[in-house]
Amino acid sequence: MNKYWYKNAVIYCLDVETFKDSNGDGIGDFQGLTNGLTYLSSLGVNCLWLMPFFDSPNKDNGYDVRDYYKVDPRLGDLGHFAQLIDAADEVGIRILIDLAVNHTSTEHTWFQEARKNKNSKYRNFYIWVDEKPEDREENIMSGGEEDGSNWEWDEEAGAYYFHTFYTHQPDLNISNENVQEEIFRIMQFWLKMGVSGFRIDAAPHMFNKKGKVDFCKDPHSVFRHFREFVETQKEDAILLAEVDLPPDEYENFFGDEDEMHMLFNFYVNNYMFLSFARKEATPLADALKKIPQISEKEQMAIFVRNHDELNLSKLSNEEQQEVFQAFAPKKNMQIFGRGIRRRLASMLDNDRKRIEMAYSLLFTLPGTPVIRYGQEIGMGEDLSMEGRSSVRTVMQWSNDKNGGFSDAPEDQLIRNTISEGDFSYKKINVHDQHRDHDSLLNWMAHAIKFRKEFREFGWGDYVVMDTGNKSVLAHCRNSDKGTAIAFHNFSDEEVMVKTKFENPEEIVDIFGDERYKAFDSDSQEIKLNPYGYRWLHKRKRFL
Repeated sequence: MNKYWYKNAVIYCLDVETFKDSNGDGIGDFQGLTNGLTYLSSLGVNCLWLMPFFDSPNKDNGYDVRDYYKVDPRLGDLGHFAQLIDAADEVGIRILIDLAVNHTSTEHTWFQEARKNKNSKYRNFYIWVDEKPEDREENIMSGGEEDGSNWEWDEEAGAYYFHTFYTHQPDLNISNENVQEEIFRIMQFWLKMGVSGFRIDAAPHMFNKKGKVDFCKDPHSVFRHFREFVETQKEDAILLAEVDLPPDEYENFFGDEDEMHMLFNFYVNNYMFLSFARKEATPLADALKKIPQISEKEQMAIFVRNHDELNLSKLSNEEQQEVFQAFAPKKNMQIFGRGIRRRLASMLDNDRKRIEMAYSLLFTLPGTPVIRYGQEIGMGEDLSMEGRSSVRTVMQWSNDKNGGFSDAPEDQLIRNTISEGDFSYKKINVHDQHRDHDSLLNWMAHAIKFRKEFREFGWGDYVVMDTGNKSVLAHCRNSDKGTAIAFHNFSDEEVMVKTKFENPEEIVDIFGDERYKAFDSDSQEIKLNPYGYRWLHKRKRFL
């Protein structure tokens, strides 16, 4: 057992319903995913993050849960899920699942009982008031898709209930110890089913001011109880939290090594794209310097694009406009006034050099890399689809019907296929890229291999190094086993930077956009092609 397996994991995120259909009904399912595990293993993936697959009305992509102990029947049943767990274990892949417990669906039994009877024990599972309080519209998190406040009138209950997101997702009263006990039961159930942990959805929103909810003590004690519980049930299980907050608040969610094991690094993600837009490393370098060093038991999760919009809320309005101008100049490419609904490959004009450089960053920045399905082959988006669905098209397996996703008629597919243009499944798919030695898929597998071999990228303190060139980001990660070093050129011009390493003769090149001339320990100069990248390694600690 490796308690710290997550420090060097390669996480692959997917939605079961859009990955692979095994029975021809147009919807991806557990059996299809099970059949695809060998592909993921060959890519180098050793951890799957599954988006919600619980029983749900599916008004919010499964985040509106109707029953935490049932799976969506379109995807299979618990027997199919158990088979998936066993098959994943055989190929060395762990599974994390989404735990969306900030709210439930209005169709959940708890809410149905709560609205029927004011004296029901479930009434206090949610947050109610008799008179609607005044609140500000900016508290609404549905991105302008719904008008009004955080309070919704329920005719049957004769009261208003609180919702952070959509009106069909009433917030749970996390301060209620009975609610916490129910969450423990849910976690215990799925840990016993064999999962290795949970991605905690909307973690900060659990503690936001909601009416007269009172935690009495430190609200973060809830997360401490979560961690204590999962580690008691399964020693190497983890909690990975969605915490889209400034970096000075990250430590609040790590706690004293007793809250979250991992946090997504949204802050670095925002400034990564500002650097891409400016073709300068400086914004990302400055952002990295603001991220706190973390302990041996903690880890950041690094991503380039996730399953939602590219949320640029950590940038100023002027900086957001720079990124929009570079990557989403048309209004239909933008969403919520703060985000972009495109995939990376299309944002970078399918430029292979820039795409490689972006993913090289993903594998070398301080943290554990998270890949979204289809990124490994350079999938695009379908802007004809509404909202976030534009980046949730079905997986492109081959140039056959429906991209090899399903044998169903096209009009019966759960989501669109991309069948026209540069990102069509006829041009971009797993089957063709498997057979092309120079494909993005094979490059990705190669990069993952080096990322897993040189484990120093996942451990220890990190240092942002001064290169004297605003186009180049240089950073290193120090551990007791050695030092991993990475250089990235954000510009479209060749550059040469000077370094000052101690014992430079111990440094060796390990990976790059080309096979560069070996590092010269005398001159200590680093050459980088346009959008070039170089990974180096040093066995002994320095800096």
